[in-house]
Amino acid sequence: MSQSLFERSRKGERALLVQPQWVGESDPDALAEFRELARSAGASVVGALNARIERPNPKFFIGSGKADEVKALKQAENADLILVNHALSPVQERNLEQFCECRVVDRTGLILDIFAQRARSHEGKLQVELAQLKHMATRLVRGWTHLERQRGGAIGLRGPGETQLELDRRLLAARVKQLGQRLEKVATQRGTARRARERNALPLVSIVGYTNAGKSTLFNALTGAGVYAADQLFATLDPTLRRIDGLACGPLVLADTVGFIRDLPHDLVAAFKSTLAETRDADLLLHVVDCADPERDRRIADVERVLAEIGAQDVPQILVFNKLDKLANGDGMPEPRMEMLDGGRVPRVWVSAIHAHGLDLLRDTLARRLQGERVHRWLRLPVEAGRLRARLFAQGLVADERHADSGWEIEIDAPRALLEPLFGLPEGEGEWLRGQLAAAEVATYNPATATA
Repeated sequence: MSQSLFERSRKGERALLVQPQWVGESDPDALAEFRELARSAGASVVGALNARIERPNPKFFIGSGKADEVKALKQAENADLILVNHALSPVQERNLEQFCECRVVDRTGLILDIFAQRARSHEGKLQVELAQLKHMATRLVRGWTHLERQRGGAIGLRGPGETQLELDRRLLAARVKQLGQRLEKVATQRGTARRARERNALPLVSIVGYTNAGKSTLFNALTGAGVYAADQLFATLDPTLRRIDGLACGPLVLADTVGFIRDLPHDLVAAFKSTLAETRDADLLLHVVDCADPERDRRIADVERVLAEIGAQDVPQILVFNKLDKLANGDGMPEPRMEMLDGGRVPRVWVSAIHAHGLDLLRDTLARRLQGERVHRWLRLPVEAGRLRARLFAQGLVADERHADSGWEIEIDAPRALLEPLFGLPEGEGEWLRGQLAAAEVATYNPATATA
């Protein structure tokens, strides 16, 4: 078949995997994870090839000899889809498609396809479509030859006209702009809900972790929410929030968010920025780790990189080593325990969410950690401190207020991170506030004394 007449297959369920292996690097679990990604997308893996890479081939990314092997194996296994576990440039993807006469999808395209299947909420669908369109924008020149045809033939349309490719690009750009505007509105609504939670002084705890570490299972065990959980990558995408009562620190809001993975597409991170804000703006992160995963340290590092990318690297964490049941031996499941890392700043709790094993220990650790991250005090403010009172209300830091003879008594119940910006207030207000929140006794604010 001539390459110029190549039409891409519309099927794509029989997949051949290509796993690049960089010289001097070793990742024995990379192919297994990629196989699981393909399965999560609905593909049936019929074969796999390792490709040694010293430097990327500008034409195919893999070497020309390896491309011959891929084409031969594709024909032998009757595959209609080639999946490459690395990001490909549009030119490399197109060249490999034309050479193998088969549809080619790189790692980014595969993850985007999985997200498109799993998104359920209106916001999630908009986010995935935006990421897909941005990825597609550089890949319109593909196997479909009709995109290069000129419009014409009908009255008023004859002549050079506009190519179908140019028309598609213009329509795609318009759709990207429209999706961006819609997501801005959704982000505004989400921000309004977040400010309402802050006004209610409810701390936000966000569950994060590598995909398939058991985040949704832990969320269900702690809240009884019944969120879908399965042994597959990216089983759930859309964030779910539930209130938890009965903890020593008081009520809180727990958020279950999308799982992370190595080399998460940048377009996807950008599209999900409003969803990931639940992680960035959290008071505390429950970082869930599969304790039985031999690559757990690498998985922790991958999650930390994504947290840094979205600006959540400084949010306090509790490491939750989940799936303790997988470490069971002849003596049964190991007992849950709590350890302190990083000089006592990061608790590590060992649990089995699916068996509710160690959850009481996790709740106690969570409550103690939040009590240290929150400030709960009563302040007495005179009528002269009306400006400070207004600032506290504007920031959503006031849980309760009652009138006193000479002013107000205000109950502060809020994350310390929200209070710290007020410590820089002028005319001594910030210093007085810092001192009173740290003092054992509550004093009355005196603007004249504070200014002096």
